[in-house]
Amino acid sequence: MKSIVAIGFDMDYTLAQYKSETFETMAYHGTIKKLVYDLGYPKELLEWKFDWQYMVRGLVLDKRRGNILKMDRHKYAKVAYHGFSELPREERLATYGNSPFQQAYDEPDYALIDTLFSLAEAYLFAQLVEFRDHYPEKIPAAAKAKSDGGLSIPFNFSQMYKDIRAAVDLCHRDGTLKQAVAEDPSKYIHFDAQLVPLFKMLRESGRLTFIVTNSLWDYTNVAMSYLCGKSEYAKSTSRSFEWLAYFDLVITGSAKPGFFADGSRSGIFEVDIKSGMLINTDNGTPLAQVGDIDFKRFSAARNGLKQPCRVFQGGSVQHLHRLLGIESGSQVLYVGDHIYGDILRSKKQPGWRTMLVIPELEEELEHFHQTIQTRKELRLLRDKRDNIEDRIQRLNFDIRSKNGASDDEKSLITERENLEKQRDHVRDLHRQTLKECHEKFHKTWGQLMQTGYQSSRFANQVERFACLYTSQVTNLCYYSPDKCFRTTEDFMPHEIKSLGI
Repeated sequence: MKSIVAIGFDMDYTLAQYKSETFETMAYHGTIKKLVYDLGYPKELLEWKFDWQYMVRGLVLDKRRGNILKMDRHKYAKVAYHGFSELPREERLATYGNSPFQQAYDEPDYALIDTLFSLAEAYLFAQLVEFRDHYPEKIPAAAKAKSDGGLSIPFNFSQMYKDIRAAVDLCHRDGTLKQAVAEDPSKYIHFDAQLVPLFKMLRESGRLTFIVTNSLWDYTNVAMSYLCGKSEYAKSTSRSFEWLAYFDLVITGSAKPGFFADGSRSGIFEVDIKSGMLINTDNGTPLAQVGDIDFKRFSAARNGLKQPCRVFQGGSVQHLHRLLGIESGSQVLYVGDHIYGDILRSKKQPGWRTMLVIPELEEELEHFHQTIQTRKELRLLRDKRDNIEDRIQRLNFDIRSKNGASDDEKSLITERENLEKQRDHVRDLHRQTLKECHEKFHKTWGQLMQTGYQSSRFANQVERFACLYTSQVTNLCYYSPDKCFRTTEDFMPHEIKSLGI
């Protein structure tokens, strides 16, 4: 951390941790209303309920087939559901395991559930898949399968997913979600009393601090005023701007991940924090207005703040480096929740250090500690199965080498049959134990960071792109600002065997 000059934060689901049971439920019902009243879906949808604990991050939506997949690090689909119905193993392998080429599982045919914001739309997608399978005649014409020359074409669920995304965008665009949060932030956002001490500690250590968020200024001010104020939120605090004293720069409406693109030509506008009006700038310097050259009226210092903090909208990472005087991307640590929009792009392009916030990690660790004994049993079962299979292979070789020596051959065949029964028993016991272990984490999707014996696709991305990961931003409070975070040692399989790990 000694080499870090500036520490930046995303806001939504990073500094502002939303309450899924209220915020996502509100977003879910708002999306359904848009589907019904704006996109022509049947009114029956208005009676649907949202299970905010059903979906998890790291899933992949197959938009064409209406399937939801959980993959391991090698992109093998280990769990697959059509709507809420699990695909039989044979069908899953036939669909996703027998392709002559390794599939990328990317857009446009697939959608990645990499952020907590996406869980409600993934759940709604599963519901609509089930609904369409049972009542195809009730789906709007735009989402129905077409026919060509009298030949029926298999239904493509992609249009339904597009409708969901359009409805979600309408919810954000008409302001109903952020207006509800502004009315009562405590209902939708977790208050963390350690945030302000964290900001103070970082600033006292000499670090620059900044925010880069896709939210616009009006909503950013509401959320940050609540988080940096008191848990008993009063509307009058939403325009006090006192929270700006903890930052050197705030960039709103950043349009990540495009913000991190090389050579981005996005314009950057300074925000008049009182009116919300945008001021044209030349790379951050306000441009002279006709008949008015008093640029100081735009600065935060004019609003009675002890430490000025400039607020902008738009721009790119090059603007941020110039405004903060950053010489190298490795001098910046950025904290976010979105593996692609925050972590991957900020690390790959400007070369920032990254820290991923994974709120699910606390519960994941609790379940992990509860299953340690089960994991030891699984290792023993797997070793036992390997030993039995080795013995069977040796017997097969011995049987082939006897060339009809009947007495010996019969004895070996009998021994092999007994071992095969033992192997099948151990294999079934191992599969059942492994399934029960994963179900302790999540009944449907299992452990967030694993799929079977492999790291999950989500865990693999965390390992590749996040320099650090933690359950919440304020865990930094428990470490010195100059702490050196060291990576764990990597081992190859033959080394693990030798070390007995």
